[in-house]
Amino acid sequence: MPADLTNDTPPDGSGVAPTAPAEAVTPLLRGIAVLHHLTEARDGTLSLSGLERTTGLARSTVDRVTATLARMGYLRLDGRDVTLAPRLTELGNAYLAALRLPALLSARADALADELDESVSLAVADGDGIRFIHQATRRRAMSLSFRIGDLLPAERTAPGPLFATEWTDTDWHHWHARRAADPEDRTFPAVPPAEHPAPDSDFTHRTAMAATAGWSLDDQLIEPGLVAVSVPVRDPRTGAVACVASVVSHTSRHTADDLRETLLPRLREAVRSMEHTLHTTPPPQPAPPPAGLAAWTGASKQELGRDFVESLARGLTVLTAFDENRPSLTLTEVAKATGLTRATARRALITHEHAGLVRRNPDHTFTLTPRVLSLGFPPLSRTSLPQIAQPHLTALAERVHESTALAVLSDSGEEVQYTARASAGRVLSARIAIGTRLPAHATALGRVLLPGPPTAGYALVDEELEAGLRSLAVPVHDREGHVVAALNVAMHAARRTAEACVTDILPPLRQTAAHIEADLSAAGRFRPVPLT
Repeated sequence: MPADLTNDTPPDGSGVAPTAPAEAVTPLLRGIAVLHHLTEARDGTLSLSGLERTTGLARSTVDRVTATLARMGYLRLDGRDVTLAPRLTELGNAYLAALRLPALLSARADALADELDESVSLAVADGDGIRFIHQATRRRAMSLSFRIGDLLPAERTAPGPLFATEWTDTDWHHWHARRAADPEDRTFPAVPPAEHPAPDSDFTHRTAMAATAGWSLDDQLIEPGLVAVSVPVRDPRTGAVACVASVVSHTSRHTADDLRETLLPRLREAVRSMEHTLHTTPPPQPAPPPAGLAAWTGASKQELGRDFVESLARGLTVLTAFDENRPSLTLTEVAKATGLTRATARRALITHEHAGLVRRNPDHTFTLTPRVLSLGFPPLSRTSLPQIAQPHLTALAERVHESTALAVLSDSGEEVQYTARASAGRVLSARIAIGTRLPAHATALGRVLLPGPPTAGYALVDEELEAGLRSLAVPVHDREGHVVAALNVAMHAARRTAEACVTDILPPLRQTAAHIEADLSAAGRFRPVPLT
């Protein structure tokens, strides 16, 4: 099996993919490879033939792997193209939940970003790189493009030297090996290649300075104009670096020296508050793991036959057994949570450990690693509600043969704004352009969105906005249960009576809203999803 079917960037940082252990589950490694390549692709999309080329897998294998991942809701198949789907974020969500740091510290990071009017990030160490776990960015013409889950080389960042203060001799050896194998950082797609790589001695010097000063600077190491200052957030129990908080700007607003002189004191104050939060928050309360997470795979295998790779589905389901109440699990607990036999769960954990997704602890438990975020999280962390809804709208329009649309309430609260739509293949159909605003009180969408939702959870408007136009709408809720958008089907009144709309259209309309809500809940667990 080609080396790139296991790891494109080996977890040991050596630049050479290690040989898979004999007990590793080959289909699971292949599925992980497909997800890695899609994550690094533009917009999380590749053609089937593109996946065949980049993974080195046979086309029949690519077809089976992608069909399985699509069945899981992790990918969307659109003709010859394969695209990451929002539900895939449940894997990264499992890591972030088990880590607990985003839930505990993100509000303080957001408050600091608002106060300073600069971007603030939280990052953790991942081998000899850093991986972002939270981003509070500013909306400007010149803004950061880093995403949650992006991996950056430690030596080109402000957090890197702070993490490197805790590296062992083995860690430094791996870093030197990676630098020698990839001096331009081409294995880090989140950053531009290094045109003039700095000598290794530069990073070791910055690390020594960070160890003494307790903070670190990035003076345009990633690209010209980008500057950052970082301070470590330490685990109150061990004193080790739990994560690193950074204030990031560009040189038109602050020089690196200015960041140190003017913003570093406020960053340090915010970090002290973060450490206080970690100190005063009680440890996670042990909770019984769920049971039978992988039970559904048997029915899918029976239905789809050889097109469904059950060992791949089971293996990925293992990652979802971890959460904030179960940050570490024994083999027995993983088997119980998934409903798999101990032998099957063991092979999945061995495979994930080889892929760098799971770490085995001295107490014989397992924990997820930051590398889980490399399974689709970066591109999906920028997904908006219209992007989430669009494939569902298209499917609904094809199902009911009528036009569908998604809308939100305007800032004034008096209009609805159309944010996504799908047209039916009819000569006469509702064709309202995205961005159009209409009076909320006169539309079914608006009546769902306005305070005091209609009885029975839907609204029907019959030729009030325009003669001949009949529209049925239902609400779309976020993970907290708030109505954030509305979904409708619009048609000419001659095609269905009002009663037929409720009988024939309302059930698939509600089902589509539920699908959108499920994706929105997964995508929005650890970051706000833009509504427009």
